[in-house]
Amino acid sequence: MAILPSVDNTVAKKQLTPKQESFLEHLVETHGDAKKAAELAGYKSHYHHVVKGLKSEILELTQEVLANSAPKAAFKLVEIMESNRPIVQANNKLAAAQTLLDRVGVGKIDRVDVNHNVNGGGGIFLMPDKSPIDLEEADYEDVSE
Repeated sequence: MAILPSVDNTVAKKQLTPKQESFLEHLVETHGDAKKAAELAGYKSHYHHVVKGLKSEILELTQEVLANSAPKAAFKLVEIMESNRPIVQANNKLAAAQTLLDRVGVGKIDRVDVNHNVNGGGGIFLMPDKSPIDLEEADYEDVSE
């Protein structure tokens, strides 16, 4: 049995400046408004360069925000399902909750059912290995003429 070497999948986090950390904190406080977060963090220039430089950190932060909202989405699904009274925009709320749960990995799972049962005349026929056939000149007749 071969033992594969372990692979270290941990990626070293890049060191962020205090200004960059402030931007990320303000990004959450401003509910994703990058322009306002850049101003609050003290950036004087356009905020696009800040977003470009912190792309992976912003994506990680986005995943955390979605993960934090997942329980609320789950409870909203249950609330709509169990409610006896009409709920305003129930279809929109259901769709939003389902989408959020799908994105964090809690939603429906696509499964493929592979059934290999063969009944009746089908099946797999295993052939023996091919072995070379040695023919001597006297065993065959040349018909190419």
